[in-house]
Amino acid sequence: MRDRAQGQGKKISSEFVQLFSINGIIEQEFLKRNLMSIRKDTWDKLLKKMEALDIKEGDIAEKFIRGSGKGGQKINKTDSCVYIKHIPTEIEIKCQETRSQDKNRYYARQRLVERIEVLVLKEKSKKQKANDKIRQQKKRRSRRSKQKMLEDKHHRGGVKDMRQAPQED
Repeated sequence: MRDRAQGQGKKISSEFVQLFSINGIIEQEFLKRNLMSIRKDTWDKLLKKMEALDIKEGDIAEKFIRGSGKGGQKINKTDSCVYIKHIPTEIEIKCQETRSQDKNRYYARQRLVERIEVLVLKEKSKKQKANDKIRQQKKRRSRRSKQKMLEDKHHRGGVKDMRQAPQED
């Protein structure tokens, strides 16, 4: 069901969850669940990757802290920013991509997996390769290479000038 009255057209599903208390009485609780959060199969893929890299949940210290930056009162009053630390490797990650704590937990673990993957496999991630490429493009040329480039341009310009039809005086 699409609810356009909420502005962004998010899918919202409602379901009854039956909770059994200790004395056997069935309690019903009406829950609204936002289906736009991280899906179970996506979490499962991440957990399989973590298992393959031998990252255990017990090795991760997780804290929820107040975020900073844009977002106003919502950011200032809720602990949606996730801070995780992988104890064996001492890798620390702070994630505040969204206002949802659940999504930030997922994204923080995803970043942790990427960082550990780089350490284990000794190869650069796509993001690091892209950053290196940009750094190489922005890097300043040495004086010698710049001088050689300018000489080549001047020579090439001379060759192009020779192509023109001769001008009569």
